Amino acid sequence: MAKPDPIAGELKSQPDHIEAIAKLAREAAGIDIAELKLAGKGLPESVPLARLHGESPEFDSLKRLAEEWRLHPERKTGTAQIDTLVSFIDLTNRHKTADSVIFADTNWIAPALTTVVDYHKAEGTDAQWLKHRVHYAFPLSEQWKTWVATNGKPMNQADFAQFIEDNIADLSSPEALEVTDFEAKFATKIATPSELVALSRGLAVRVESKAMSSVVLQSGEGEIIWDEVHQGADGKKLKVPGLFMLQIPLFHMGETQRVPVRLRYRVREGSTTWFYQIYRPDVAVTERVTEDYEAAMLETGLPGFIGKPEPTDGRS
Repeated sequence: MAKPDPIAGELKSQPDHIEAIAKLAREAAGIDIAELKLAGKGLPESVPLARLHGESPEFDSLKRLAEEWRLHPERKTGTAQIDTLVSFIDLTNRHKTADSVIFADTNWIAPALTTVVDYHKAEGTDAQWLKHRVHYAFPLSEQWKTWVATNGKPMNQADFAQFIEDNIADLSSPEALEVTDFEAKFATKIATPSELVALSRGLAVRVESKAMSSVVLQSGEGEIIWDEVHQGADGKKLKVPGLFMLQIPLFHMGETQRVPVRLRYRVREGSTTWFYQIYRPDVAVTERVTEDYEAAMLETGLPGFIGKPEPTDGRS
């Protein structure tokens, strides 16, 4: 009688056959797609998993594998940095949803508007990502930078006269309400642009003259007495107003703002030192930011809040 064929060179018993088959099954290459049921707030009902075969079977997430083949991002993220209010409004309108909101940081040193496009829903308790934003940091205008740069800094007579001449386009005649309010508040006269031009030119021709004394007139204007006749081009004495008005955009390509400025001088040892002080620059900036914030809410139809949005990194 013929003997059974050997397996792997020798005769195997029935238990040996079963173990060999099981080993081959464990080592067989292959992958199955399994479904994992989930339960928890903010989680999907189920997710697919890869069940890997082999000597050490295991499960692996399919998400990272699928991401390699993604044709589009999973969701909108990133912060657009905008340079003008008009662009801020237009881009907000382009991406806004029913739950988008606008935040206004009214700190006059660094004001900003921020639209959080994917903000938390007004109804329900589901949290959103807060990672898609439009940010407008109110870039300062060149005119405002110029006036702020020398605010409160003393200038000699020649430099002050030149400064007024160079920036005469930023000056504005006072309005009737401003005359009534500021002249009563500061007990001085508000200058018109032409009066400041006359003052600067009159001072320029007396750079080498020595100032003897100064007086304050009943109108609140100052009058400096030099060691020669202090006259303007028309032969009249030059008077020094105590206040003038600026009308300039505080921010790049923004609306103009009216800003009162106090004019000061000091006479010492024959020389005159000039300087100006912007009156309450924080008020001027805050008023402009508030008006732009209200305009943004009106143009976008979105709700707004004074403050800063939550950070997206989990920190408070």
